[in-house]
Amino acid sequence: MAAAATMAAAAREMVLRAGTLDMEEEEGPLGGGPGLQETLQLGELDITSDEFILDEVDVHIQANLEDELVKEALKTGVDLRHYSKQVELELQQIEQKSIRDYIQESENIASLHNQITACDAVLEPRFLEQLQELDAKAAAVREQEARGTAACADVRGVLDRLRVKAVTKIREFILQKIYSFRKPMTNYQIPQTALLKYRFFYQFLLGNERATAKEIRDEYVETLSKIYLSYYRSYLGRLMKVQYEEVAEKDDLMGVEDTAKKGFFSKPSLRSRNTIFTLGTRGSVISPTELEAPILVPHTAQRGEQRYPFEALFRSQHYALLDNSCREYLFICEFFVVSGPAAHDLFHAVMGRTLSMTLKHLESYLADCYDAIAVFLCIHIVLRFRNIAAKRDVPALDRYWEQVLALLWPRFELILEMNVQSVRSTDPQRLGGLDTRPHYITRRYAEFSSALVSINQTIPNERTMQLLGQLQVEVENFVLRVAAEFSSRKEQLVFLINNYDMMLGVLMERAADDSKEVESFQQLLNARTQEFIEELLSPPFGGLVAFVKEAEALIERGQAERLRGEEARVTQLIRGFGSSWKSSVESLSQDVMRSFTNFRNGTSIIQGALTQ
Repeated sequence: MAAAATMAAAAREMVLRAGTLDMEEEEGPLGGGPGLQETLQLGELDITSDEFILDEVDVHIQANLEDELVKEALKTGVDLRHYSKQVELELQQIEQKSIRDYIQESENIASLHNQITACDAVLEPRFLEQLQELDAKAAAVREQEARGTAACADVRGVLDRLRVKAVTKIREFILQKIYSFRKPMTNYQIPQTALLKYRFFYQFLLGNERATAKEIRDEYVETLSKIYLSYYRSYLGRLMKVQYEEVAEKDDLMGVEDTAKKGFFSKPSLRSRNTIFTLGTRGSVISPTELEAPILVPHTAQRGEQRYPFEALFRSQHYALLDNSCREYLFICEFFVVSGPAAHDLFHAVMGRTLSMTLKHLESYLADCYDAIAVFLCIHIVLRFRNIAAKRDVPALDRYWEQVLALLWPRFELILEMNVQSVRSTDPQRLGGLDTRPHYITRRYAEFSSALVSINQTIPNERTMQLLGQLQVEVENFVLRVAAEFSSRKEQLVFLINNYDMMLGVLMERAADDSKEVESFQQLLNARTQEFIEELLSPPFGGLVAFVKEAEALIERGQAERLRGEEARVTQLIRGFGSSWKSSVESLSQDVMRSFTNFRNGTSIIQGALTQ
């Protein structure tokens, strides 16, 4: 390619020189034509003298004629003008070929770029070392200046110039890293983590140019504040779209009649409806495995038509907030060299707008929330997340957790009080047809109370137990009011035993055996069961039972001799018992099994009756 270029240049110059000589022969020395014989006397300005022209032309012609390629062209009799054009065409072809070679070598060029980048990575530690050395020398000079050392003036100028240059480079470098966070679809955590490698850069700025350090810190705060706010606002909006479509409303209270909301225009129940009074599997949201499980991905849930209760959405939102806040706080402390109140203030400068937005959203949601179980689970999620933050040594969220609990607790208490009031104001006569089976209101209470008791046992709270105690009193009073609607004492007792047994059974599935609720209903059940047994035995065996009780009382008082006068009565009782006990026991058993919905409870009552 170089030879072709040389040949083309030589050809062009030969053509130029040949043309010049032709013009001189036709026009004369001054180019005035053959009729002009006079010459101008220009002295030293005369550059058209024979000597000047001949010297210059001779040199160039001789140099071109000695070129091997030109010699070859002259021997073959080639027209130099045509030859020059041919050479230019060949040069263009060589250029196109070079471009194709470049394209073919693109992978190698990319590899070369990576190698150069790797070299930059090698150079960065070198720059860091030099920066640390500069910082140490500047500190030493400042120390000597403080002691009045005159020689420091000799190096102060050099150090200042190096300092300004270093500050400029560091400023551009860190700002570039911060600006990279803003790129769409960027995982800012990767460059943020990488920035920790250069924390000494910021420390250098703090010691040498605090105005620039403040500029970088302010730019970081502004950038990350907007990123967090944008992310959480978007995530929260998409998250709420996968909540159950049918949620508890203000009329979904414990004491509301089962048929109160049913009508021609009422919405049909959804298959995935979140139950109001039953815990089911909802309690797993506070289990260790699910509490720190990966956050929900809304668009994936929407594609799969999945729906979640509010507490699951709350957990996902606040786990993301917890995780990012812990990472952010630790980064701020390490990179910006802050701790204590300064770290707290800087953290809230970054996360404050996001935290305020989430609080406002929670407050808005709770204003129309009537799901006490959901709110109570959210309370326990916060209590657990607060403990996790403490274990990670991140106190910056303490105030936020308090603010969240200050929203959740009053709402939970309000919903609980609304349920207490609904049970208190329930009129049994408005409930329609009654029977001795467990009532749906007492079943609601049993499910609801066992749910709250089981959750509260994990992190006990006395206020919760007080509220549940109020609810229990109202339910017991409700059961007595309904029982009073039955005409016979036997039916009243059957109703009471069925309801106490059902509530006790549900509570024992979730609550501890020694809980107040279990103990209370166990006592009520035992008392009513004993009364029922006596009521049951009275018709067929009432005389015999009465005699046995009288005899036991006399014996206890030491008056057993008085029983000798009761021989005739005893004989009559024994004959009556012998003739009818089998049919009476069979009738009694059938009556018991018909009256009680719980087979085990019915069997226990029969055994108690026979024992007595």
